[in-house]
Amino acid sequence: MYIHHHTCISPQQTFEHADVETLHESADNKLKAKEPVYKGIPPGILRRMGKAVRMGIGAALPVIKQQSLIDGIIIGTANGGMEDCIKFLNQIIDYEEGMLTPGNFVQSTPNAIAAQMGLLNKNKGYNITHVHRGLAFENALLDAMMMIKENPGNNYLLGAVDEISAYNYNIDLLDGCFKKEIIVNKNLYDTVSAGTIAGEGAAMFVVNDNAENAVATIKAIQTIHTKDEMEVSRVLQQFIQQTLPDNEKVDMLLTGENGDARLLKYYTEVESLFDEYTTIARFKHMCGEYPTASSVALWLVCNRHQWPAHMIKKQCKNSTVRNIIIYNNYRGLQHAFMHIVKYKC
Repeated sequence: MYIHHHTCISPQQTFEHADVETLHESADNKLKAKEPVYKGIPPGILRRMGKAVRMGIGAALPVIKQQSLIDGIIIGTANGGMEDCIKFLNQIIDYEEGMLTPGNFVQSTPNAIAAQMGLLNKNKGYNITHVHRGLAFENALLDAMMMIKENPGNNYLLGAVDEISAYNYNIDLLDGCFKKEIIVNKNLYDTVSAGTIAGEGAAMFVVNDNAENAVATIKAIQTIHTKDEMEVSRVLQQFIQQTLPDNEKVDMLLTGENGDARLLKYYTEVESLFDEYTTIARFKHMCGEYPTASSVALWLVCNRHQWPAHMIKKQCKNSTVRNIIIYNNYRGLQHAFMHIVKYKC
């Protein structure tokens, strides 16, 4: 599956004039998305959109304009629409089931993002939303790969969206997912404590089976559920043996290390599989932790030829970065590997 166009709205300057060299700091242990001026969305519709829908539509429109024919829309999300859902439920109580705002109800489900994209672009093709917590984006990727195999020549809009919902954030904070002490993201990997910082964002890609002018190709995806770091290591070794040609090597390992001391054992075990010829980089100090953060990692692979110093954990001896493995871990249970081949275009 080949990637041709890509956009990203994140807590960093990633939309339009991207600048990931400059690291924008978190506030109150949250990395909130830098929302752009949303061009192409009618003001009357925009003001009724929830944040997740705004980010999703805003990130999708530029890539749709570059690829006029879109045959389907495939979105991954875990909490998309949750904020509007809570607003609607609160209205039921506040207004005693009287005059309720329909906008919050319409946008309260995860598939509202893909549905709005279809309505705004009059797209009547395949339209689906995958909701699988920390593997939502990976399952959307697998779906896109199967659709492309079944329908050669088709173009699909593939993406992921999640927002920092006050409801979800408070529950996750009580569950110990986020740090109790206030830190800034530039010090995320220097703190040895439980928890991480919250994030949000949207990333969109146009994918098909045409290698011409592609920026990258997704060679393979592997997902597992386990709490055993040795099992993660074993599956990754098998994954690399199956997907990487014998005469090639992994040039970069891009991990979702997030500053949570409880999860460090997984990343340490995975990193031990690679020698000095593999660069090790991290990305969650840029976007924070959220279920579909791996979509930002994929966008970074598509966008970057030179990697900023703040992402590099270990620099390899070889400057060429072609074969990239993305490893993401969500809550120490859901693990995903992606093999991406980056092109020089």
